[in-house]
Amino acid sequence: MVVLSDTHAPRFWKRCPPDVASHLRSADLILHGGDVCVAPVLDELAQYAPVIAVCGNNDGPDVVAWGAPETAEFDIEGLPVAMIHDSGQKAGRLARMRRRFPAARLVVFGHSHIPWDEEEDGFRVFNPGSPTDKRRQPHCTIGLLDVVDGELLNARIVPVAQAASRGPSSS
Repeated sequence: MVVLSDTHAPRFWKRCPPDVASHLRSADLILHGGDVCVAPVLDELAQYAPVIAVCGNNDGPDVVAWGAPETAEFDIEGLPVAMIHDSGQKAGRLARMRRRFPAARLVVFGHSHIPWDEEEDGFRVFNPGSPTDKRRQPHCTIGLLDVVDGELLNARIVPVAQAASRGPSSS
């Protein structure tokens, strides 16, 4: 499965970047951790695979109307998963998310644009970073998760090429 967050369309996402699309073509599920900004991005992603998304602080009513709640809890092949856009400050994140989502074994979040993968005692928090707006990070990134029979076998944060068509031109 492919995990995205903070695509920030249309400023940074005009259309799916080719490097991201190459991963989406083999996805069986796409998770989006919020700040899609416009619902047509979710429609575009849904052309690749089913999408589960949460709304972020920059998402408008069209994203909520598309079906992105503030938080989501669901199972993926028996793995209890939760999603939220903003998990709060780095300090205490793992314990805070465990308290907020006691039934989950994986919590996907976004907001910071900082890739994050932390696991303790079978509980994992995972932020894929942003595929389009790396901010102070060295690369734009996405997440890839392998779930089989209720077990998260592998979680990876993968650098992707920054889209050539970014934001307004400075010329």
